[in-house]
Amino acid sequence: MKQYIFEARNGIHVIDLAKSAELLQEACEFLRKTTLKGGKILWVGTKKQAQEAIREAATSTQMFSVTERWVGGTLTNLVTIRRSVKRLLYIVGLETSGEMARMHKKEVSSMRREAARLHKNLDGIVNMEKHPAAMVVIDIKREENAIHEANRLGIPVVAIVDTNCDPDRVQYPIPSNDDAIRAIKLIVHSLTEPVVEALVELGANLPAPAAAAPAAVEATPAPEAPAASA
Repeated sequence: MKQYIFEARNGIHVIDLAKSAELLQEACEFLRKTTLKGGKILWVGTKKQAQEAIREAATSTQMFSVTERWVGGTLTNLVTIRRSVKRLLYIVGLETSGEMARMHKKEVSSMRREAARLHKNLDGIVNMEKHPAAMVVIDIKREENAIHEANRLGIPVVAIVDTNCDPDRVQYPIPSNDDAIRAIKLIVHSLTEPVVEALVELGANLPAPAAAAPAAVEATPAPEAPAASA
């Protein structure tokens, strides 16, 4: 991360926002081109600070998300994941058809617990029948397994990369504080915009846009006053 650090103050690394802005623009252009080619994006952020922004991004772009827990093999063992999705849809079908009402109470209770667990882990990827064309990740240290699976399969990764991370592990790093909610929302919103624009260009019927992201992060984005990151 040395090349992205403006200076160090009392043990605190200060990110060079000019470089962050440049890399953010590159990532936006990559996502726009990927979407125009028909590629799908998987948005990943399981930490509390990122969950809301990631859900909004997936909803507004009608794409995939993981916000609770990265299930091992989500990418590298997609066949098994699809089997779990099929099981979830089967249980949901029993409930909606009324078939479950004719089953034994203990069996129904067990199935509902199973469905709740599957919903929590799989809701954002129910329709992901093949590998995404790209992945957006918040906190590459926390999402170590997701990064590993994406790299193994050659799936390009756009990620917010804090000063304690290795930017070489992702193809489109965006230096920023990955714990600051406002910074996360601003960057995710910026990444979402070109995807939505590309989808509109392709004629997609999208949901109403979410409220605009904050206009600024923790500090004014200028090299003279770069944002601090622990």
